[in-house]
Amino acid sequence: MRSTLRRTTLTAAFAVLLLYGGLILSLGWFLEGAVLRGMLFSERSLFAIRLSLITATISSCMALIIAIPAAYALSRYRFWGCEAINTLLEFPIIVSPAALGAILLMFFSSPLGEWLQAHTVRFVFGFAGILLAQFVTVLGVAVRLLKASFDEVPVEMEVIARTLGATPRYAFFTVVLPLARRGILAAFVLSWAKALGEFGATVTLAGTMAMRTETLPVAIYLRLASADIEGTAALILIMVGIGLCSLYLARRLLQRSVDANRMG
Repeated sequence: MRSTLRRTTLTAAFAVLLLYGGLILSLGWFLEGAVLRGMLFSERSLFAIRLSLITATISSCMALIIAIPAAYALSRYRFWGCEAINTLLEFPIIVSPAALGAILLMFFSSPLGEWLQAHTVRFVFGFAGILLAQFVTVLGVAVRLLKASFDEVPVEMEVIARTLGATPRYAFFTVVLPLARRGILAAFVLSWAKALGEFGATVTLAGTMAMRTETLPVAIYLRLASADIEGTAALILIMVGIGLCSLYLARRLLQRSVDANRMG
C-alpha cells in the first residue's frame, strides 16, 4: 500500500514538472542565440526589464506596508467587518486582471478619480498607473500569506512580552515580526513575482506605450501582436529566468534561516 501511494504521489509530482518544464523547454524551438542576445542588449528590452524590476519592487513594498498591519489585525482581532475583509481578499483572484484594470480605469473617469488625477498624480497611461495596477493585484495575496504567518506565531509569546512590561507596539516589533520574518520574506517574493508578470490590469490602465509604460509582459504582448515569434520567445525566457532565479534565491534564504534556527 505504501509503495502504491509513493508511486502515485511521485507520478503526480513529476507530472507537474513535465507540464511546466515542457512548456518552458518548448521555447527553445523558436529561440535563436542571436535573437536572445539582441533582446538582452537592445535599448527597448532593457527599458522594459528595468521598468518591470522597478515597478514590481515598489508595488510589492507598498503592498507589504499595508499588508503587514492588516494581516496582523485579521489574525489577532475579531471586529465588525472582519469577515467581509477576509472575503474581499480574494477579489483580485475572482476578478480577471483585465476586468480589474477596467474597474480602475472607470474609477479614474469618475469625478473623484478625475479630481485625484488633476491634483495628485496622473495614473491613466502613466508610470503611477503601472504601480497602482500591480499594487491592487498583489495586495490581497500579500495579506493572505501574511495572515497565515501571523497565525503561526503563538499569542502566548506576545502575552509573555507584555507581562514583562513591553507595550503592544514594542511586542509587535520585537516578538511577532522576528518570528514571522520567513513568512514576510515569502510574501514579498511571491508578491514581487506576481507583480513582475502582471499584464491585464497594467495594459488596461497604463496602456502599451513603447519606452514609457512598456513592462516585460507588455513587451511580450507587443512582440506577439507583430508576429515576432522569436522575439516573443526570447522575452518570455528572460522574464521566466528573472522570476525563477528570484524564487530560487528566496527559497535558499528561507532554508538557511530554518537551518540556522534548528542549529540554534
